[in-house]
Amino acid sequence: MKRFNFITLLIILALVLGVSHYFLVQADRTRARVLASQEIKQYQGKDLSSVNDFVENSIKGPQYVDKNKYRLAVTGLVQQPQSLTYDQVVSKYQSYKKAVKLDCVEGWSVNILWEGLLMRDLFADAKPLPAANTVIFHAVDGYTTSFPLGYFYTNDILMAYKMNGLTIPPERGFPFMLVAESKWGYKWIKWIDKIEFSSSSTYQGYWESRGYSNSGDLNKPF
Repeated sequence: MKRFNFITLLIILALVLGVSHYFLVQADRTRARVLASQEIKQYQGKDLSSVNDFVENSIKGPQYVDKNKYRLAVTGLVQQPQSLTYDQVVSKYQSYKKAVKLDCVEGWSVNILWEGLLMRDLFADAKPLPAANTVIFHAVDGYTTSFPLGYFYTNDILMAYKMNGLTIPPERGFPFMLVAESKWGYKWIKWIDKIEFSSSSTYQGYWESRGYSNSGDLNKPF
């Protein structure tokens, strides 16, 4: 009888272990597996530049931002100031894709597929006050540049978090880079951490205060 009970216990134990293993395997199969992302090389039949084709020319070198500590401040002349985490910015707003060429004053250029949110969607939540006519962008390294507020309502301007299908790497401006279409590269600010609405239409950013054009228009000398 004792032998029978011992064998019965072994059989029950084996069944329990087998069932547990089965459910663990099934759970593992339903868990998403992370695969290496591949950079998009073409878009709408046209070749794209690589994320590695940029020349490093930032004022303090690449900035490495902790995603978990990051906050985007939307401040100044607004009815509803914002303080948003990276995930809030990415998940809250409709994403858009657009291939846009960046032209640097140093003579090089890149054509990249950018993905991000429309600036005017972000502005809609902040509700700029009537006195606001200028938007000043600040970066974590102290870099700044500015634009007339109207620029963002007459153009589909993106604040990008992906390039060529990849999350923007630190060297390119993670967490966010402004896709400043029709502007020279120095207006494409990286590592954005504050967007300030101002009435100072003559504000000059980092390079603008050093003699560069405030408008930064591609069809004009910089």
